[in-house]
Amino acid sequence: MALPIGEIIGIACVVAFVLLSIGFLIYRRFCRIGTNHHLYHEAEALKEERANLSISQSSPNLVNECDGKEGIRNTVKRSLQAFRQSTLPTVSERHLTFERSLSHKLDLSNVEFSVQSLSQKSQPSIGKIKPELYKQTLIDETKLEQSCGKLYFSLRYDMQNEHLFVTIINATNLPAKDFSGTSDPYVKVYLLPDRKTKFQTKVHRKTLNPEFNETFMFNVSCQELNSRSVQFSLYDFDRFSRHDLIGDVIVKQDLLDENISKEKFFSFDIISSNQEKADLGELMMSLCYLPTAGRLTVTIIKARNLKAMDITGSSDPYVKVALMCQGKRIRKRKTSVKRSTLRPVYNEAIVFDVPQEHIEEISLVIKVVDYDRIGSNEVMGCCGIGPHFPGIGRDHWYEMLENPRKPLAQWYTLTEQVDFSSLDSTPNGGKHTNSSKSKSKDFKENLFPD
Repeated sequence: MALPIGEIIGIACVVAFVLLSIGFLIYRRFCRIGTNHHLYHEAEALKEERANLSISQSSPNLVNECDGKEGIRNTVKRSLQAFRQSTLPTVSERHLTFERSLSHKLDLSNVEFSVQSLSQKSQPSIGKIKPELYKQTLIDETKLEQSCGKLYFSLRYDMQNEHLFVTIINATNLPAKDFSGTSDPYVKVYLLPDRKTKFQTKVHRKTLNPEFNETFMFNVSCQELNSRSVQFSLYDFDRFSRHDLIGDVIVKQDLLDENISKEKFFSFDIISSNQEKADLGELMMSLCYLPTAGRLTVTIIKARNLKAMDITGSSDPYVKVALMCQGKRIRKRKTSVKRSTLRPVYNEAIVFDVPQEHIEEISLVIKVVDYDRIGSNEVMGCCGIGPHFPGIGRDHWYEMLENPRKPLAQWYTLTEQVDFSSLDSTPNGGKHTNSSKSKSKDFKENLFPD
């Protein structure tokens, strides 16, 4: 039976594959035998070369150790040593030159070392502390703080016409308020307790010893003269900001006892304001009063040169305003907190309702406070405004009353504390009477109706 063509082709392929595999195996076997035979001949040739190797006669001290196993070992050791030396890093010529020059210059073996003790320098002897020197300095400082010069003036009272004549003559040794070392002084005159009626001299430019020679007249009866006092307030004129208070002179003694029917001359020391000694910064505020509406507006504008209260050298200041009556707080307001600044700008208005008949009985206490998120808030400085406070606070208050519906700005020097004892007295200098207390009670009832 004849086989199909496909099966014949398959059997032929299998037989061919088997024959090729057998031929490949036989070929590899013969290649290995040839390689081994070639390596054997090379090894025999190497042995013959080593047997015929002769030692060079240029090294007569070397012994011919090439014969035998010991010679082969020594030869291998020398070749390995030469190979190691060739692989070690070489030293450059410039380094060798430097070492040679250094060995010539420094011969430390011949240097002799010795330890010597240095003699201590004698410190200059310190003398004894002399307390009188420091005492003298403190005395001088207190004198400088209290002494603001002298004011010369004269008083004369005309009994027939009931006129008091006040003549401001001159002032001497005034403190310098400008950077140029001078001042621009002028004087305001009041007949206390009335501060609405005032007179002012001309401004004298760039001088510490101004000559005024100006006379002013007050209408006052003879019966009232004993209860009146004359106050002189000296200011330094400033074109670009509020004027600085230099100091005050107050004549408190009974004027009739001074026998001023004829002109009498006086010389008083000018007493500096306590507010001028503070170094806690300044606060600018604006006051405005509307009599018809009974509305008092306090605008906190800005502050400068505040005291740093935080470790970072800055503060987080805000301002508290308290409305006071007879030393008791009846209303309070505060501004927003300004973060990390010593020169905050607020421009925030605070409004109080104060009837016109009670405007003379109240005062304002302003405090600049440093906000602290963790601990308690700390007061950085404060000031007082009103008829019961001396100095700028009282002048600013009466200037507001003289100019209704007009905002008036003023810089205030911050102090460590406010004298609340002055709030228990009336602007005339006396204590509150029962009538004034009843008025104050009515005022509180108007502010806080049931």
